Amino acid sequence: MENIKIKRFGEDHTMVLRDNNGLKYLAFPAIDELGLVDHLFSTRLGGVSKGYFAQCNLSYTRGDDKEAVDENYRRVADALGHGRTLDDFVLTFQTHTTNVKVVTEEDRGKGPARARDYTDIDGLITNVPGIILGTFHADCPPVMFIDPVNRAIGLSHSGWKGTKGKISAVTIRKMQENYGSDPKDLYCAIGPSICGPCYEIGEDVAHEFSSAFSQKELSDNNILIPYPEGKYRLYLWNAIKLTLLQNGVRKDHIIVTDICTRCNPELLFSHRIHGEKRGNLCCFLSLKR
Repeated sequence: MENIKIKRFGEDHTMVLRDNNGLKYLAFPAIDELGLVDHLFSTRLGGVSKGYFAQCNLSYTRGDDKEAVDENYRRVADALGHGRTLDDFVLTFQTHTTNVKVVTEEDRGKGPARARDYTDIDGLITNVPGIILGTFHADCPPVMFIDPVNRAIGLSHSGWKGTKGKISAVTIRKMQENYGSDPKDLYCAIGPSICGPCYEIGEDVAHEFSSAFSQKELSDNNILIPYPEGKYRLYLWNAIKLTLLQNGVRKDHIIVTDICTRCNPELLFSHRIHGEKRGNLCCFLSLKR
């Protein structure tokens, strides 16, 4: 992997690039150290998809060959280990909501192995060991939630709409209600997505954030930065981190990625770079058996 160059954001190298039988993926060493979960964030490299899906597209809805996508999931399952198969995945059905689904044993396999019987789900939580939660990404951040006390996990897709709607707060409340999770016990990680300097938005989206966060919150936390001609830069990672802190997660329990999807188009799919002609990345999180 010596030839793979990663452009990183900031000084803290919080993620590493790994290889499992040719599949390249990103991971947080600090999450591994907890010893409770298996996780990975996929890259474009090491799958079997062709054309502009190459190589590791994990979406079944963008026009890629199903057999190729199935094989990509098998490679992810192998990287996650413990003999997992397509029957162990449970995937979101993302529509930029703040809806979070409680995943039970009955949901195992919904995604690659069998049809999902739900829609409008951008977050998942579970306490079932071995089930692999999965969210889709091509610039929007994933957020992982790990409760080592009650052995429960959550995973949410937090694009600008989900971040404005504070899906991280919804996920935490769902874990409190269903598993008795105490926010101060949670470890959270914000995964690869578009960085603030790359994320130019207009007045419409800026107004949405001004209605969801106070002006002091936006400025003090470097969330929304004005630019000329009515443009702004939106720092989603900072907005998500603030929401986690405001909902009881300890600052030293929050890990933020140092990798931007738009800055690394050869390694990662980016909607801002590739448009609609692209595959999807995925973030995966699973409780160890």
